[in-house]
Amino acid sequence: MAKKKQSQPIYVLLLAVVALAVLYFSSRESAQSVELPEGNVPAASSLLSVKTAPGLKTHLVHYRGFDVNFNSKEHIPNWVAWELTADEVKGDLKRTDNFMADPNVKGSATPDDYRHSSWDRGHMAPAGDMKWNKTAMEESFYMTNMVPQDPDLNRGSWNKLEQKCRDWAAADSAIYIVCGPVPGDTPIAHIGLTGVTVPARFFKVILSPYAKPARGIGFIFNNGDNPGGMQQCAVSIDSVEALTGHDFFSALPDDIEADLESQCNFNQWSRVKPKSK
Repeated sequence: MAKKKQSQPIYVLLLAVVALAVLYFSSRESAQSVELPEGNVPAASSLLSVKTAPGLKTHLVHYRGFDVNFNSKEHIPNWVAWELTADEVKGDLKRTDNFMADPNVKGSATPDDYRHSSWDRGHMAPAGDMKWNKTAMEESFYMTNMVPQDPDLNRGSWNKLEQKCRDWAAADSAIYIVCGPVPGDTPIAHIGLTGVTVPARFFKVILSPYAKPARGIGFIFNNGDNPGGMQQCAVSIDSVEALTGHDFFSALPDDIEADLESQCNFNQWSRVKPKSK
Protein backbone atom coordinates (compact mmCIF):
# COMPACT_ATOMS: atom_id res chain seq x y z
CA MET A 1 0.00 0.00 0.00
CA ALA A 2 1.41 3.38 -1.04
CA LYS A 3 2.18 5.90 1.68
CA LYS A 4 0.36 9.25 1.73
CA LYS A 5 2.47 12.24 0.72
CA GLN A 6 3.66 14.37 3.58
CA SER A 7 1.84 17.78 3.68
CA GLN A 8 4.02 19.32 6.42
CA PRO A 9 6.41 21.13 4.01
CA ILE A 10 3.44 22.95 2.47
CA TYR A 11 2.29 24.19 5.88
CA VAL A 12 5.81 25.33 6.68
CA LEU A 13 5.99 27.21 3.38
CA LEU A 14 2.63 28.89 4.02
CA LEU A 15 3.70 29.93 7.50
CA ALA A 16 6.91 31.39 6.13
CA VAL A 17 4.98 33.39 3.52
CA VAL A 18 2.61 34.76 6.18
CA ALA A 19 5.52 35.69 8.43
CA LEU A 20 7.27 37.53 5.61
CA ALA A 21 4.07 39.39 4.75
CA VAL A 22 3.63 40.49 8.36
CA LEU A 23 7.20 41.71 8.51
CA TYR A 24 6.84 43.57 5.21
CA PHE A 25 3.67 45.44 6.13
CA SER A 26 4.80 46.19 9.66
CA SER A 27 8.07 47.62 8.31
CA ARG A 28 6.09 49.77 5.85
CA GLU A 29 3.89 51.02 8.65
CA SER A 30 6.85 51.92 10.86
CA ALA A 31 8.57 53.69 7.99
CA GLN A 32 5.45 55.81 7.48
CA SER A 33 4.95 56.50 11.19
CA VAL A 34 8.09 58.35 12.21
CA GLU A 35 7.86 59.85 15.66
CA LEU A 36 10.27 62.45 17.00
CA PRO A 37 9.99 62.86 20.77
CA GLU A 38 10.08 66.57 21.62
CA GLY A 39 13.38 66.26 23.41
CA ASN A 40 14.99 64.85 20.27
CA VAL A 41 13.76 67.50 17.82
CA PRO A 42 16.62 69.81 16.76
CA ALA A 43 16.40 73.43 17.86
CA ALA A 44 14.35 75.79 15.68
CA SER A 45 17.47 77.69 14.64
CA SER A 46 18.95 74.44 13.28
CA LEU A 47 15.79 73.30 11.51
CA LEU A 48 15.40 76.69 9.85
CA SER A 49 18.96 76.66 8.53
CA VAL A 50 18.77 76.20 4.74
CA LYS A 51 21.69 75.27 2.50
CA THR A 52 21.08 77.70 -0.35
CA ALA A 53 21.50 76.59 -3.95
CA PRO A 54 25.01 77.36 -5.27
CA GLY A 55 25.46 80.39 -7.49
CA LEU A 56 22.79 82.60 -5.93
CA LYS A 57 23.65 85.98 -4.42
CA THR A 58 22.86 85.72 -0.71
CA HIS A 59 22.45 88.00 2.28
CA LEU A 60 21.01 86.39 5.43
CA VAL A 61 18.86 88.68 7.59
CA HIS A 62 17.36 87.68 10.94
CA TYR A 63 14.09 89.42 11.73
CA ARG A 64 12.01 89.04 14.88
CA GLY A 65 9.70 86.38 13.50
CA PHE A 66 11.49 84.96 10.44
CA ASP A 67 14.78 84.68 8.54
CA VAL A 68 15.32 85.99 5.01
CA ASN A 69 18.03 84.93 2.60
CA PHE A 70 17.94 87.96 0.29
CA ASN A 71 19.14 88.16 -3.30
CA SER A 72 20.22 91.75 -3.97
CA LYS A 73 20.71 90.99 -7.67
CA GLU A 74 17.09 89.90 -8.17
CA HIS A 75 15.73 92.20 -5.38
CA ILE A 76 13.69 89.34 -3.91
CA PRO A 77 14.46 86.68 -1.29
CA ASN A 78 15.97 83.34 -2.23
CA TRP A 79 13.97 81.91 0.65
CA VAL A 80 12.22 82.89 3.87
CA ALA A 81 12.02 80.55 6.89
CA TRP A 82 10.12 80.64 10.16
CA GLU A 83 8.70 78.57 12.99
CA LEU A 84 4.96 78.90 13.65
CA THR A 85 3.73 77.74 17.05
CA ALA A 86 0.26 77.10 18.41
CA ASP A 87 0.66 80.02 20.83
CA GLU A 88 1.67 82.38 18.02
CA VAL A 89 -1.43 81.45 16.04
CA LYS A 90 -3.51 82.89 18.90
CA GLY A 91 -2.00 86.37 18.43
CA ASP A 92 -4.52 89.16 17.89
CA LEU A 93 -2.51 92.13 16.59
CA LYS A 94 -4.00 94.03 13.68
CA ARG A 95 -2.40 93.89 10.24
CA THR A 96 -0.45 97.12 9.61
CA ASP A 97 -0.21 97.20 5.77
CA ASN A 98 2.76 99.55 6.15
CA PHE A 99 4.94 98.29 3.27
CA MET A 100 8.46 99.72 3.34
CA ALA A 101 11.96 99.18 1.96
CA ASP A 102 14.42 97.71 4.44
CA PRO A 103 16.89 100.56 4.99
CA ASN A 104 19.55 98.12 6.21
CA VAL A 105 19.53 95.76 3.21
CA LYS A 106 21.20 96.74 -0.06
CA GLY A 107 19.04 96.02 -3.07
CA SER A 108 15.74 96.07 -1.20
CA ALA A 109 12.78 96.80 -3.45
CA THR A 110 10.50 99.71 -2.66
CA PRO A 111 6.68 99.79 -2.52
CA ASP A 112 6.72 102.08 -5.57
CA ASP A 113 8.28 99.31 -7.66
CA TYR A 114 4.95 97.48 -7.56
CA ARG A 115 2.65 100.42 -8.31
CA HIS A 116 0.66 100.10 -11.56
CA SER A 117 2.41 96.80 -12.26
CA SER A 118 -0.61 94.46 -11.83
CA TRP A 119 1.52 92.32 -9.47
CA ASP A 120 0.68 91.89 -5.77
CA ARG A 121 3.28 92.48 -3.08
CA GLY A 122 3.26 88.84 -2.07
CA HIS A 123 4.32 88.06 1.49
CA MET A 124 6.59 85.07 1.93
CA ALA A 125 6.29 85.02 5.75
CA PRO A 126 2.63 86.13 6.02
CA ALA A 127 1.47 88.95 8.27
CA GLY A 128 -1.17 86.54 9.58
CA ASP A 129 1.61 84.46 11.17
CA MET A 130 3.10 87.51 12.93
CA LYS A 131 0.09 88.66 14.98
CA TRP A 132 1.86 87.61 18.18
CA ASN A 133 4.44 90.43 18.21
CA LYS A 134 4.39 94.09 17.13
CA THR A 135 7.95 94.07 15.76
CA ALA A 136 7.40 90.81 13.90
CA MET A 137 4.25 92.25 12.32
CA GLU A 138 5.99 95.46 11.26
CA GLU A 139 9.03 93.64 9.83
CA SER A 140 6.81 91.29 7.82
CA PHE A 141 5.99 94.34 5.65
CA TYR A 142 9.62 94.97 4.71
CA MET A 143 10.00 94.60 0.95
CA THR A 144 12.76 92.06 1.58
CA ASN A 145 9.91 89.68 2.54
CA MET A 146 7.96 90.37 -0.67
CA VAL A 147 7.95 88.80 -4.13
CA PRO A 148 5.74 89.87 -7.06
CA GLN A 149 2.78 87.48 -7.19
CA ASP A 150 -0.12 87.20 -9.57
CA PRO A 151 -3.34 88.10 -7.68
CA ASP A 152 -4.81 84.71 -8.64
CA LEU A 153 -2.02 83.04 -6.67
CA ASN A 154 -1.58 85.52 -3.82
CA ARG A 155 -5.28 85.68 -3.02
CA GLY A 156 -6.02 82.11 -4.01
CA SER A 157 -4.08 78.89 -3.37
CA TRP A 158 -1.15 80.66 -1.67
CA ASN A 159 -3.46 82.36 0.81
CA LYS A 160 -5.41 79.14 1.45
CA LEU A 161 -2.18 77.28 2.22
CA GLU A 162 -1.16 80.03 4.66
CA GLN A 163 -4.46 79.55 6.49
CA LYS A 164 -3.99 75.78 6.53
CA CYS A 165 -0.53 76.23 8.04
CA ARG A 166 -2.11 78.04 11.00
CA ASP A 167 -4.49 75.14 11.50
CA TRP A 168 -1.60 72.67 11.37
CA ALA A 169 0.48 74.69 13.83
CA ALA A 170 -2.49 74.89 16.22
CA ALA A 171 -2.97 71.11 15.98
CA ASP A 172 0.68 70.02 16.15
CA SER A 173 2.11 72.61 18.62
CA ALA A 174 4.63 73.91 16.03
CA ILE A 175 5.53 73.62 12.35
CA TYR A 176 8.52 74.83 10.32
CA ILE A 177 8.04 76.56 6.98
CA VAL A 178 10.40 77.64 4.19
CA CYS A 179 9.19 79.28 0.99
CA GLY A 180 10.38 81.43 -1.89
CA PRO A 181 10.68 81.71 -5.66
CA VAL A 182 11.99 78.80 -7.72
CA PRO A 183 15.46 79.82 -8.95
CA GLY A 184 16.66 79.08 -12.44
CA ASP A 185 13.36 79.70 -14.21
CA THR A 186 13.16 82.39 -16.88
CA PRO A 187 11.61 85.41 -15.12
CA ILE A 188 8.18 86.52 -16.25
CA ALA A 189 9.23 90.18 -16.07
CA HIS A 190 11.17 92.81 -14.12
CA ILE A 191 9.23 95.65 -12.55
CA GLY A 192 9.86 99.11 -11.13
CA LEU A 193 12.89 101.34 -11.19
CA THR A 194 14.70 98.77 -9.03
CA GLY A 195 14.13 96.00 -11.59
CA VAL A 196 12.45 93.51 -9.26
CA THR A 197 12.36 89.98 -10.69
CA VAL A 198 8.94 88.42 -11.21
CA PRO A 199 9.47 84.64 -10.81
CA ALA A 200 7.56 82.02 -12.78
CA ARG A 201 7.04 79.64 -9.83
CA PHE A 202 7.13 79.44 -6.03
CA PHE A 203 7.88 76.68 -3.54
CA LYS A 204 6.87 76.01 0.03
CA VAL A 205 8.05 73.18 2.29
CA ILE A 206 6.49 72.35 5.65
CA LEU A 207 7.74 70.13 8.48
CA SER A 208 5.63 69.04 11.45
CA PRO A 209 8.11 67.22 13.72
CA TYR A 210 5.91 67.03 16.84
CA ALA A 211 2.97 65.35 15.12
CA LYS A 212 2.46 61.64 15.69
CA PRO A 213 3.49 60.54 13.16
CA ALA A 214 5.81 63.37 12.09
CA ARG A 215 4.97 64.76 8.66
CA GLY A 216 6.64 66.60 5.79
CA ILE A 217 5.28 67.98 2.53
CA GLY A 218 6.18 70.41 -0.26
CA PHE A 219 4.33 72.52 -2.81
CA ILE A 220 5.17 74.04 -6.19
CA PHE A 221 2.90 76.83 -7.45
CA ASN A 222 2.80 78.57 -10.79
CA ASN A 223 2.84 82.36 -10.48
CA GLY A 224 -0.75 82.60 -11.68
CA ASP A 225 -3.80 80.36 -11.60
CA ASN A 226 -3.24 76.84 -10.26
CA PRO A 227 -6.08 74.54 -11.38
CA GLY A 228 -6.80 71.96 -8.70
CA GLY A 229 -5.43 74.21 -5.97
CA MET A 230 -3.15 73.05 -3.17
CA GLN A 231 -3.72 69.35 -3.68
CA GLN A 232 -2.55 69.41 -7.28
CA CYS A 233 0.50 71.47 -6.28
CA ALA A 234 1.58 69.10 -3.49
CA VAL A 235 4.92 67.32 -3.95
CA SER A 236 7.59 65.80 -1.74
CA ILE A 237 10.25 67.95 -0.10
CA ASP A 238 12.78 65.88 -2.05
CA SER A 239 11.14 67.12 -5.26
CA VAL A 240 11.40 70.73 -4.12
CA GLU A 241 15.08 70.26 -3.26
CA ALA A 242 15.75 68.72 -6.67
CA LEU A 243 14.01 71.62 -8.41
CA THR A 244 15.46 74.50 -6.39
CA GLY A 245 18.91 73.22 -5.41
CA HIS A 246 18.22 74.20 -1.77
CA ASP A 247 18.67 71.70 1.07
CA PHE A 248 16.04 71.87 3.84
CA PHE A 249 15.90 70.43 7.37
CA SER A 250 19.37 68.90 7.21
CA ALA A 251 19.62 69.11 11.02
CA LEU A 252 17.32 66.08 11.26
CA PRO A 253 18.88 62.63 11.67
CA ASP A 254 19.64 61.32 8.17
CA ASP A 255 17.21 58.39 8.23
CA ILE A 256 14.35 60.53 9.54
CA GLU A 257 15.11 63.33 7.09
CA ALA A 258 15.06 60.82 4.22
CA ASP A 259 11.68 59.47 5.33
CA LEU A 260 9.98 62.81 5.93
CA GLU A 261 11.32 64.44 2.77
CA SER A 262 10.11 61.56 0.59
CA GLN A 263 6.51 61.93 1.75
CA CYS A 264 3.72 63.47 -0.31
CA ASN A 265 0.48 62.60 1.45
CA PHE A 266 -1.80 65.60 1.10
CA ASN A 267 -4.79 63.66 2.45
CA GLN A 268 -2.89 63.02 5.68
CA TRP A 269 -2.40 66.77 6.11
CA SER A 270 -5.93 67.70 5.04
CA ARG A 271 -7.40 65.52 7.79
CA VAL A 272 -5.55 67.45 10.51
CA LYS A 273 -7.87 69.71 12.49
CA PRO A 274 -6.83 72.43 14.97
CA LYS A 275 -7.41 71.62 18.61
CA SER A 276 -10.55 73.13 20.07
CA LYS A 277 -9.93 76.21 22.20
